[in-house]
Amino acid sequence: MRLLNASALRSLFVPSGIWLLGVMVLVYSGWLTLALPAISFLYYCAVVGGLLLAWRFHSSRILLALAGILLAQQAAAISAGQAPFIPATLHTLAVLVPVNFIFIAIMHERGCTMESLAPAALALFVQSLTVTVLCGAAVRVRSLTVPISFPRYAIVVVVGAGIFLAIRFLVNRKPVDSALLWALGACFLAVRSAPESRPAMAFWATSACILGTAVIENSYLLAYHDELTTLPSRRAFNDALLRLKSPYSIAVVDIDHFKRFNDTHGHDTGDQVLRMVAAHLAHVTGGGQAYRCGGEEFNILFPGRTAPEVLPHLENLREVVKRSEFRLRGEERRQVPRGPDRRNQRSGRTRKSEGKRPLGDGNPHSVLSVTISIGVATASADENNPRAVLEVADKALYRAKANGRNRVETTASSNRRLRTKAAGMG
Repeated sequence: MRLLNASALRSLFVPSGIWLLGVMVLVYSGWLTLALPAISFLYYCAVVGGLLLAWRFHSSRILLALAGILLAQQAAAISAGQAPFIPATLHTLAVLVPVNFIFIAIMHERGCTMESLAPAALALFVQSLTVTVLCGAAVRVRSLTVPISFPRYAIVVVVGAGIFLAIRFLVNRKPVDSALLWALGACFLAVRSAPESRPAMAFWATSACILGTAVIENSYLLAYHDELTTLPSRRAFNDALLRLKSPYSIAVVDIDHFKRFNDTHGHDTGDQVLRMVAAHLAHVTGGGQAYRCGGEEFNILFPGRTAPEVLPHLENLREVVKRSEFRLRGEERRQVPRGPDRRNQRSGRTRKSEGKRPLGDGNPHSVLSVTISIGVATASADENNPRAVLEVADKALYRAKANGRNRVETTASSNRRLRTKAAGMG
């Protein structure tokens, strides 16, 4: 899977990157006209709102990141309020904030419970005491220069943390990683500004808003994307159906013998197969968009395309999946079958070809060949209801299963066979 593509870059910069860029334009162009008390009020509203969202949606990582920002902002404000000024406080914050963000990024999400939050909260408390003690004994200066100059090691830590968070986002595609990256940039700009100035408070508020928005973005991702395969989910598919305009085609994809495969090799291996197939479906050509609609079933929408136009792309997809080797690295055998195959149960057909394609020879390191069956239908002048078109595509999939699997079936292919049969009888 390619790390850098249009979708990844859009997810990386929208909305957090654009948000930070907009605030930078306001600050450095002189268009920021709000008074300091108003910006401070917005900052505390953003922090409190973000904390409430993180608590309500059980996002311990966002909650800890916001708590760290609040402590960092307070430390910077206290340092700026002292005379002479203590630059060591800001130097320490420039190192602690990115290090904290790295640890928060690699944490496992365990909800907002006392057991999960206590160790991290204790670490933040110890850091606060350390900053207070060390900076109390640090060298003070009479005047504050803006922007603040940082030692080289602090710059290296900030840049290194930014690179780590960017790579982590491109690999995992999680909104939290993107938010931590841009919130880190906002925090650095805040620390680099005069601690109690309007620009500093604007950047602190931006970092809090970015983290709060990440909770909403993550909730949207969970609602509209399948967590296992990262493909859009059934809810996204249903929404897309409402926007379809003729002509369009719908393809229904099903992994062959997946139930038997899952029962034989275990759910963990079955999940790996689903992810492998979904990765190929995500790159289907012909302008298609794949969705996971449950179990081993996927749907692909082709707006503006007819069945003859999408057929070569679906054949190519089927062939790519067939050529992809799946190597077992360990087996978790199930002893109890999970019940009849849903599609065979609905169609009332027995699985005659069940044993024709072995899925493994019992060797933990055996190579399995995974195949898919596809049914496709196109909206017509007589039938433009997406649900009806989906039902026709589903019936075409049943025919693909009945005719030996690992094939693409269309309504046209079924009609062609009927005409051939009638001509032979005549």
